[in-house]
Amino acid sequence: MSDVWDHLYSEAQAAHNRISALQEFCTFPDAVHRQDCAPHYDPLSDRMRSDGELFAPDDLAAFRDAFCAAAAEARWRETYCGTGYGETLHAHFGCYEVLGADTPLGAEEMRSFVIYQVPGFHYPMHHHPAEELYLVVAGEGEFHMEGQAARHLRPGDTAFHPSNVPHALTTHDSPIMAYVLWRGDLATKPVWSHPEDLE
Repeated sequence: MSDVWDHLYSEAQAAHNRISALQEFCTFPDAVHRQDCAPHYDPLSDRMRSDGELFAPDDLAAFRDAFCAAAAEARWRETYCGTGYGETLHAHFGCYEVLGADTPLGAEEMRSFVIYQVPGFHYPMHHHPAEELYLVVAGEGEFHMEGQAARHLRPGDTAFHPSNVPHALTTHDSPIMAYVLWRGDLATKPVWSHPEDLE
């Protein structure tokens, strides 16, 4: 495993140790098991690494940079591939796993991801059994959860999504990078909440 993953693990652990919302959501693994995980390239990894609009405060800049450093070696996810909207989504939104099943940093008790979304895109309502916590690391975005008013979040802000509650993400003038934690059902993939609206 390359040094970028060791560094990313250290930065994730440091963020967990100083951000109470992450600590309250789940326990960070004391150790991970190293595992083989073949990279899967996504063109958005290049865009994320060169995106000069991903502004982060000093306390999150190293975390942002660690995500960018590991991006070229990551297995970028293909969620919703085969659905009618999957190709559109993946032209604007990308994600790779940091800790969990499909990453060199194997862990059983939690999964975590980094997401990157370009400006001016709406990631439609979707849901999954896992409870989820977003930490905005860089950029900004508008978070939606069914039945609640939208929230505009910036670096350091968090959003919690309960199990199977539909939620969405909209970017306007800025891109967004966020760190995402899952707990509970870690195996079931997300699905579109209102697929009829995507036709």
